[in-house]
Amino acid sequence: MNTHLNHLKRLERRFSMTSHDGNGIRPRLSALRARIGEVGKRAMDVVVAGGALLVFLPFGLVIALLIKRDGGAVFYWQDRVGYRGRVFRFPKFRSMVANADELRARLLENNDHIGSGITFKAENDPRITTIGRFLRRSSLDEIPQLWSILKGDMALVGPRPALPDEVARYTPRQRRRLEVKPGLTCIWQVSGRSQIPFEGQVALDLEYIRTRSFTGDLVLLLKTVPAVLFGRGAS
Repeated sequence: MNTHLNHLKRLERRFSMTSHDGNGIRPRLSALRARIGEVGKRAMDVVVAGGALLVFLPFGLVIALLIKRDGGAVFYWQDRVGYRGRVFRFPKFRSMVANADELRARLLENNDHIGSGITFKAENDPRITTIGRFLRRSSLDEIPQLWSILKGDMALVGPRPALPDEVARYTPRQRRRLEVKPGLTCIWQVSGRSQIPFEGQVALDLEYIRTRSFTGDLVLLLKTVPAVLFGRGAS
């Protein structure tokens, strides 16, 4: 009898503590929901990215042949900053001339986002090849990033990955973009893509991070399709 009473008292104390202190039931349930959401998001990333790679494989082979005919490497690899500041190798189908990185410094004065001093986006960028312009407008140059999603460097939805020299100039507020994995698509890409100024992109990314959910990611993915098909804000 005493054993049962002691057991009931222990349970009562446990529920009493978890109901009222800072480590209570609600925070624990919130943490559990967040963890389930993360697992669901990762599962969706793997399933969708893997399926998309299979679907786009024939297109990828044709694109590779067209780029090779133009001369130079098929893929363009670049260091980007991911989750919690980790640098990873970021692949795209090459859409620029071979010495694009060398020409970048000379074109900084034409930066559309010059007021922010962060991102580089030259209007009518002369480094882009003929086939590259088509790839960018159709977003087909992004296909190799599906592999980055499978590896876990990226997610389907999240802030776009930034260059290390851009992140080095981030303010503490802007660095909050690194609190989640970078994504193949994001909220500002379906809202206007490159037409949105940098600070507007940051504000939208932070709003996404604050309110992100599995359902929200699905909605953004569905909105990405017409944005890509109609090339809204593409450059």
